[in-house]
Amino acid sequence: MDASHPAPAAQNMTSQQIVIHKCARLAIIARRPTDARLPPMKNNLIAAAELDRLDTWAKYTADMCHSCMSSCCTLPVEVRLNDLIRIGVVDEFERSEPAKNIAKRLQKEGLVERFHQKSGIFTLTRMSNNDCYYLDRKTRLCTIYDKRPDTCRNHPKIGPRPGYCAYKPKV
Repeated sequence: MDASHPAPAAQNMTSQQIVIHKCARLAIIARRPTDARLPPMKNNLIAAAELDRLDTWAKYTADMCHSCMSSCCTLPVEVRLNDLIRIGVVDEFERSEPAKNIAKRLQKEGLVERFHQKSGIFTLTRMSNNDCYYLDRKTRLCTIYDKRPDTCRNHPKIGPRPGYCAYKPKV
């Protein structure tokens, strides 16, 4: 490597980051005026986030949702009792019942994976491919969009990385 582009510490980089760094370095070299025989390089990488690696998430923009695979709908959805009432799986009169009893019923019905009694948070069941129970597999659209939980309504303003989303482009 030349002095103007020192090599990053390879032991701190993944193999993907090393390849990207090398590609970026080649693009810089290709654009040097003294090397006019090389055509400028195009970015052929398709950015796709890894759900478990927040550093791969993209800065959210409003136009992303229409071209995404609904990757946010594969994250665990944490809801409160008000959300469950809005969705229609809990009746208003059940509000006075202990949340633990409601959680047991919803777990038996397969609508809730778990319940954290201390916080009062329920986690909705996901399908075997990690899709939300309410995500249509073909259209990748929410089947309860108008009644969706606050967690979904506020994403990505709140969540694992506020302001960012796990964007995966449709193929």
